[in-house]
Amino acid sequence: MSLAIALLALGFLMLVAYRGFSVILFAPVAALLAVLLTDPSAVLPVFSGLFMEKMVGFVKLYLPVFLLGAVFGKVIELSGFSRSIVTAVIDLVGARRAVLSIVLVCNLLTYGGVSLFVVVFAVYPFAAEAFRLSDIPKRLIPGTIALGAFSYTMDALPGTPQIQNIIPTTFFGTNTWAAPWLGLIGAAFILVVGVTYLDRRIAAAKARGEGYGSGHSNEPAPVAEESLAHPLVALLPLLVVGIANLAFTALIPHLYGAKTETMLAGLDKPIVTTLSSVTAIWAVELALLAGILMVFVFAWRPVSKSFAEGSRAAVAGSLLAAMNTASEYGFGAVIAALPGFIVIREALSAIPDPLVNEAVTVTALAGITGSASGGLSIALAAMSSTFIAAAQAADIPMEVLHRVAAMASGGMDTLPHNGAVITLLSVTGLTHRQAYADIFAITVLKTSAVFLVIGVYYLTGLV
Repeated sequence: MSLAIALLALGFLMLVAYRGFSVILFAPVAALLAVLLTDPSAVLPVFSGLFMEKMVGFVKLYLPVFLLGAVFGKVIELSGFSRSIVTAVIDLVGARRAVLSIVLVCNLLTYGGVSLFVVVFAVYPFAAEAFRLSDIPKRLIPGTIALGAFSYTMDALPGTPQIQNIIPTTFFGTNTWAAPWLGLIGAAFILVVGVTYLDRRIAAAKARGEGYGSGHSNEPAPVAEESLAHPLVALLPLLVVGIANLAFTALIPHLYGAKTETMLAGLDKPIVTTLSSVTAIWAVELALLAGILMVFVFAWRPVSKSFAEGSRAAVAGSLLAAMNTASEYGFGAVIAALPGFIVIREALSAIPDPLVNEAVTVTALAGITGSASGGLSIALAAMSSTFIAAAQAADIPMEVLHRVAAMASGGMDTLPHNGAVITLLSVTGLTHRQAYADIFAITVLKTSAVFLVIGVYYLTGLV
């Protein structure tokens, strides 16, 4: 019965997320329903002392990352830099190689720190134009954008400032550059196999005589010719984010040491900070701030004109994304405290290999919640100590745990109820029936890459 209660809570949350209801509202409902069925007297104490504590703890750690990432994406958009980058890449690679062009554009933007939701809006008009020019079926655009924005630049490439690469740092004491070789190998596999798959889909469509098609909804207007910033100038803020992230990751521990105590006159006791748990977060926050300032330096006039309105939209979006994930994190903490989860944990512990155990757990929960960051948060909140103990017993570095967890979160997360998938299909004016099959193929590819990386580690010892 305890197992059934835990599964009921997970299934209920998955259902409401799929139906489009707010996770912020229903994650506590699902969690407290499970507590009610387990021990009715514990509902209120668990809500205040566990759910809210964990939810607030997540917001405390990660809200600035969500906020700065959203603002950075918005100023890149307002400055016209995103349009300049897209135009330059398509000119360089060739509009006739539409898939590779769009994938590379998405790579540059997401690895440079732009939120994947912003990337969808920024890239779609150019993707539509390139696919129309090449007479490639429009239904392949979502799969192409998913490959470029929702895969290896989100969680595999070392140093990526996306939240999926930051969350593991606080559990494993690592930084965003963890296991660089494994990340690069996984990224290369996804890129090569993904582009090959999409090219074959295009060839099959052309063999059937299928082209871009007509009568589509949400068709963007043709991209207007306008004066754009030089592509190298447009790339500077993205480069600054990457370089500053690397520099601050190395510099912060030297400035503060392993632990720092800060005392101000109005405090009763000093603020004690353990650097291993915040170095990666501080480094990304400072890097995104540097990127924002760089955009203002080179594009003050166009950005300042619309910054008030644009920043409000960015802040609203970041708050929604952060609260969604924080609510799922609190849900995971409650479920992990229930007797039914002990049964689940013991069943998963039957998987003897610690890395496979971690990968299966994280990607399963990401799939259930429809959220890479949410599933990752739930899994690590519940089982990170188990993963760490098993890895230490097997002499596996924490950096490998980090990379496997991050990549696994971006595996089965893109199931039909995933928010990014729903946004992508809505923006492109396509339905699940028309375009989801290719998104799912990329999802399976991403999941396969995790186990490839695990195999490479065991065969070579590369980190």
